[in-house]
Amino acid sequence: MTNAPAERATALLSTLNADQVLTAMHAQPWDTPVPLAARGTLPAFPAHALPAWAGEFTAALAEETQTPVDLAGCIVLAALSTAAGGRALVNVRGSWCEPVNLFVVVAMPPGSRKSPVFRAIVAPLQAAERALQEQVRPLITEAELARKVAQESADKAARMAASARGDSAGDALAEATSAALAVDSITVPAEPRLIADDITPEAAASLLAEQGGRLAVLSAEGGIFATLAGRYSGVANLDLFLKGHAGDLLIVDRRSRRERVDHAALTLGLAVQPDIVTEIASSPGFRGKGLLGRILYSLPTSNVGYRLIDPPAVPEQVAAEYAASLGRLVTEMYGWQDPARLVLSPEAADLFRAQRERTEPRLRPDAGDLAHISDWAAKFDGAVARIAGLLHLAAHIGDGWRKPIAADTMTAAIELGEYFTAHALATFDAMGQDPGVEAARTVHAWLTKARPEHFTRRDAHRALQRKFKKAADLDPAFDLLEQSGWIRREPDPTTSRGNPSPRYAVHPDLHRTA
Repeated sequence: MTNAPAERATALLSTLNADQVLTAMHAQPWDTPVPLAARGTLPAFPAHALPAWAGEFTAALAEETQTPVDLAGCIVLAALSTAAGGRALVNVRGSWCEPVNLFVVVAMPPGSRKSPVFRAIVAPLQAAERALQEQVRPLITEAELARKVAQESADKAARMAASARGDSAGDALAEATSAALAVDSITVPAEPRLIADDITPEAAASLLAEQGGRLAVLSAEGGIFATLAGRYSGVANLDLFLKGHAGDLLIVDRRSRRERVDHAALTLGLAVQPDIVTEIASSPGFRGKGLLGRILYSLPTSNVGYRLIDPPAVPEQVAAEYAASLGRLVTEMYGWQDPARLVLSPEAADLFRAQRERTEPRLRPDAGDLAHISDWAAKFDGAVARIAGLLHLAAHIGDGWRKPIAADTMTAAIELGEYFTAHALATFDAMGQDPGVEAARTVHAWLTKARPEHFTRRDAHRALQRKFKKAADLDPAFDLLEQSGWIRREPDPTTSRGNPSPRYAVHPDLHRTA
């Protein structure tokens, strides 16, 4: 059975020219548009979830620098990880233990004052690093001198053994062997290092081994990702970062020596531009080998253009308490060779069990909202345990290993975990997002705010030229919005000269008042 009205409409349209078709379509009533799956507003970093000395500094620094609290909050977490990473672990249950080192990446556009925030947060770590170096420098000098003297004795004994003959040869060889062993027994302490910045994976592996398996890569740039992707070697090298997050065995073979770290603990704290986040998704192996699934992401909304000109500075007492507390945490945890084992209180264990029960259905392939980022979500609960351990140690500097992790600490860690989950969903969405969809979202947001009944391509370009260099760059967005039913192309005016800017009608849902 044929559809006569539809056939007649099709036949009519076939007789019209392009402008007449547009006019006929414009006369039709609007259908319900197809949603663009807008991300919505992401949650702000819950600074109150941090221990008071860290949370107050985070909020005050964000106010002084007029930056989103997310930036300071995430880098403060990385600073706590730098202080305690590799020196403690959380015993969740049975053999399940989580080290307390984190990988944190904050993405913000240029001009967002990432560097000043970074410097303020990392400065106490650098001061603590210098203090540790001053403490160990006399020991280094003493050990180097003792080794030099022992080496000279060993060299002399070796020469005597080489020239000895007869009955004295055996004794001379034994003395030379003993002298050589004495040299090997003298260990020169490594100069303490907490932080690296622009470093290759190979150099980081050696430095990590030298530092007893603990190191932090902290930077206000994202160059480390290009290095990992093979900027210098041409070959991606992710093993250090994969093992350094999981606490796995790391063996570094060099021509002159072989280094071994039984439980590598690497911290990553970066403030990068948003383009870096989308670029790493296409880097070979970054997702397939699991690196992207190990990172806690933050995509704060830029407040550039809305910042106060003369905001209040961080109160001196708040800054001093932050610096002193972070320095103490470094000093207290630095000497731990075997990691301190933190346990959960019964109440915290119950909360964490309930958290895992909520997470599991979200991973289901058929209906779980985290199924498409299962590589990240599968490590989500482990990240919550790690955060709980860091918050606990920061709240109980000096004796945290003697106390179980309390329920309120676990509640704070779960809140932070939910924050990072929302931002991970948006991040992975951006990583795999079709540029046309992203552009359509931008135009849709402008239409929602400006509420025009009609607009031209020139109008849209004037309003959005910071994101779209050329007016033609908007065309993919217009095509998708038109296909989705949000806008309609209108006929070009018959009296206009030259090439008129394409004109569009806007769906009533976007311009009519409630």
